[in-house]
Amino acid sequence: MKLRFSLKYTVSVLAASASCAIAGQAFAADAAPVGNVQNARDKVSMCIGCHGIEGYKATFPELYHVPMIAGQNAKYIETALNEYKKGARSHPTMDAIAGSLSDQDIADLAAYYSNLK
Repeated sequence: MKLRFSLKYTVSVLAASASCAIAGQAFAADAAPVGNVQNARDKVSMCIGCHGIEGYKATFPELYHVPMIAGQNAKYIETALNEYKKGARSHPTMDAIAGSLSDQDIADLAAYYSNLK
């Protein structure tokens, strides 16, 4: 009887461990990418031309004040880029740029700009 209890207990523990491992992998796969400031350094050239000039105004398609994004909250930057990418926000230049970015690119850029002052 004791052997059965021990075997039953062992099987239960193994089953629970396996389900936790599988659930943990699924959760990690669904998690948003973590931004890498170093990787973003090669990606910011497309942003600097407008967002790196204080007081810059774009004239296409109309006069538009371009916001400075240095020091902006990372989550805000990610949300804005994803909205441009999905069409929830619209500006011709930003639509094209955001559409070319991967989720990792967006996370990297958000991390980079949120760390600037």
